Amino acid sequence: MHDYQTILQALKEILKPFVPLGQKVNEDTDLVADLGLDSLKVMKILESVEDRFDISIPLNVLPDVRTVKDFAIQIQKLTGDE
Repeated sequence: MHDYQTILQALKEILKPFVPLGQKVNEDTDLVADLGLDSLKVMKILESVEDRFDISIPLNVLPDVRTVKDFAIQIQKLTGDE
């Protein structure tokens, strides 16, 4: 079972290689504005998340994901642990 905090911690670990030096990641971190993610980086992150949680993330949920918190909530929904 993946509770919200567990998902959040895993997500922070997955995002770590994409975070600019000296920047902290929290729930309110904007994935594009704060981390400057481009489409290639987003796809790599999605692949890592799918592997980590053994889920498939439909691309139609991506417009609803702006922050780390939004992403964690979507993962929680997809794992059926809400």
